Amino acid sequence: MSSDSALRRALARARDGKTLDVTEATVLLHARDEHLDTLLEHASRVRDAGLRAAGREGIITYSRKVFIPLTRLCRDRCGYCTFATAPHKLEAPFLSPDEVLEIARQGAAMGCKEALFTLGDRPEDRWHQAREWLDAHGYDDTLSYVRAMAIRVLEETGLLPHLNPGVLSWRDFQRLKPVAPSMGMMLETTSRRLFEEKGQPHYGSPDKDPAVRLRVLEDAGRTNVPFTTGILIGIGETVEDRAESIFAIRRVAREYGGIQEVIVQNFRAKPDTAMRGLPDADLQELAATIAVARLVLGPRVRLQAPPNLVDAEYELMIRAGIDDWGGVSPLTPDHVNPERPWPQIDDLAARTGEAGFLLRERLTIYPEYVQAGEPWLDPRLIGHVSALADPATGLAREDAALEGRPWQEPDGGFAASGRVDLHVEVDTTGRTNDRRDDFDHVYGDWDALRERLGSTVAATPSDVRQALKRAEADPAGLTDAEAVALLGAEGEALDELAAIADALRREAAGDDVTYVVNRNINFTNVCYTGCRFCAFAQRRTDADAYTLSMDQVADRAEEAWAAGATEVCMQGGIHPDLPGTAYFDIARAVKARTPGMHVHAFSPMEVINGASRMNLSIRDWLEAAKEAGVDSLPGTAAEILDDDVRWVLTKGKLPAKEWIEVISTAHRVGIPTTSTMMYGHVDNHLHWVRHIKLIRKLQEETGGFSEFVLLPFVHTSAPIYLAGVARPGPTAQENRAVHALARILLHGAIRNIQCSWVKLQDDLCRQVLQGGVNDLGGTLMEETISRMAGSENGSYKTISELRAMVEVTGRPVRQRTTEYGVPDAERLAASAASDGVCQSVRRVLPLA
Repeated sequence: MSSDSALRRALARARDGKTLDVTEATVLLHARDEHLDTLLEHASRVRDAGLRAAGREGIITYSRKVFIPLTRLCRDRCGYCTFATAPHKLEAPFLSPDEVLEIARQGAAMGCKEALFTLGDRPEDRWHQAREWLDAHGYDDTLSYVRAMAIRVLEETGLLPHLNPGVLSWRDFQRLKPVAPSMGMMLETTSRRLFEEKGQPHYGSPDKDPAVRLRVLEDAGRTNVPFTTGILIGIGETVEDRAESIFAIRRVAREYGGIQEVIVQNFRAKPDTAMRGLPDADLQELAATIAVARLVLGPRVRLQAPPNLVDAEYELMIRAGIDDWGGVSPLTPDHVNPERPWPQIDDLAARTGEAGFLLRERLTIYPEYVQAGEPWLDPRLIGHVSALADPATGLAREDAALEGRPWQEPDGGFAASGRVDLHVEVDTTGRTNDRRDDFDHVYGDWDALRERLGSTVAATPSDVRQALKRAEADPAGLTDAEAVALLGAEGEALDELAAIADALRREAAGDDVTYVVNRNINFTNVCYTGCRFCAFAQRRTDADAYTLSMDQVADRAEEAWAAGATEVCMQGGIHPDLPGTAYFDIARAVKARTPGMHVHAFSPMEVINGASRMNLSIRDWLEAAKEAGVDSLPGTAAEILDDDVRWVLTKGKLPAKEWIEVISTAHRVGIPTTSTMMYGHVDNHLHWVRHIKLIRKLQEETGGFSEFVLLPFVHTSAPIYLAGVARPGPTAQENRAVHALARILLHGAIRNIQCSWVKLQDDLCRQVLQGGVNDLGGTLMEETISRMAGSENGSYKTISELRAMVEVTGRPVRQRTTEYGVPDAERLAASAASDGVCQSVRRVLPLA
């Protein structure tokens, strides 16, 4: 129990609007009686300020919902749960589509606007009956059935699905976001004791691991899903655990901005459970927890207490700082707390009015996210949500008519729009502004990122001389510490490192310096992924945004072919309007116009996007892409294959394991790829070493990498640099060292090491060519991504310019194909005639 003086000090800090720490929050959770009254007063003041700022002063919201218990089977074994059961107690493992739609139709008839899908976590992993039912009905897994039923509900009733399927992965969110405006999962608690100790309520339940559940909250934010979460009090956690859980939610809310609602729910003992004998959580205890959550989470987070669990203490919970009652159903029971019926909505409105507030209906997606639109709301759902939302407030329209609407791919996506000549103008007029006008919030909270960045750990390097001896004797056998030491080599040691690498280059690839005549075609820069290093991505309304039509893509490929190109490299932003078939259509269009062109296209992020939109496995999507004409994949989107770094660099790009799966699967289906590393931002030398070693390991397993491409970070217009989080790229010494080290660590595995002339000055390119590099990449014809970030090395190089750059090294220069073969005579003649660059992109020289 906290001392009276400590409680008074904490209350004074809360009164004065000071930021509370975990210790002070723990003290305040003990407030009772007159201290509780004071605490509630402070919490109410914070809540009221938030409602005023949101334009909803004096309003408490709720959602009129219908509860759809899709399956009550679950792989977990929680000690307090009556929702989950065994197959023999059910007529069927899952509700049938007809049963789902019957519940939804009844709810629509009663004015409900939310269809709350509740189900156990991945029941097919525990119950063979669930697996057999899914197989018999043609669904790969439970989430495929959830997705299908959400679409049916949207199309046949107009209700908006809110999905509570338990623990989801980053890729699961990609699959489900297009069918649901919001999702949720209770954090419950961060207490590891309740999960790890036998006899505790979460023991034996893999999905109740606090680290796993926090990762779900983060992945929801990374994928821009409006997400509901909360804590459950009275299940055996300590008061300190409660405070830490609230602070954990605050961290995620600050970093990603996706926590739309936090529920503070009190435990209620239920018969026929392991915890049936425990006392219910005290309602004063609940009120104190709500008030502390309000003070810690602040005015912008919406805070809820389920009204069927608070007995008659509605006013107490309102005084504690709630601004929402959650979902209330006029039709279905609370299947998680079946012994506690929902209050009648008229009665709830009256009780809310007695406390001085007006009860208003909202949608399952909160008003702030309705009005923000993209990236929080998928284009496939905009029509469904707009039909029910008041455009002025984002709340539910009182006169909204519930009717089904088609769920389909957005119209368009291939119409030319925006600054389609950016690929040329980037070298003349340049970008419109150095940053987007949503810079301050679209990437998350920059201060929270700095806190995350402080957790990265570097290796202790070993002796440089000893590491050089090991590199010469056993290149692939370098330890992490030895490799880190080599990255710090300077002076004569750096020259010696380069010489070792260059000898290995000569052994593996000979003396030829190779290049490919190719064209980059970035078919759109509209993207809402939120990569903090990317200066290329634009919102559809930004001045520099553009999307090419299908004909424009094909026209550019045809121009490149006429100029002697053997390859087009095609990548684009994750445009929300592009249909799921977009990537296949682009590849087919290029092949139709230029059948002999090698299509090197679509990063692993784009592969995931395409597969998710079409609800296909990665393998099935890649096989379809291959059939459509994709010959190889660029191994971009790798950045640094360490999630501690990735989640600082990017808000929503794919995790490292997903990149690995896409690349490995591509190799297995016969699609070769490149491999890349972007370095010199928020990483350290140990990250570089581990990344390169991981690339080697993958190559030894699959053999599908054609080359390793080193991509130094271009900082000038990168948001993460403008925010003061990243450094201004690697030094010249680091560039020389890492190119050499890549050759050494990958010796015997990957033959070709490529430098990026776009990102390096000519002189530095020549230096790395004398330190392990054998390839210059391509003539490119249009390079927009690095130029938008501030690269000053142009958007193309002619063959003559590439030869001139290499000439002083004394090494021969040779044109190659994507597969490092020799182009045929016709291609060589065509490229010689154009000097490797089509006329339409060439800079016009001023008259003398």
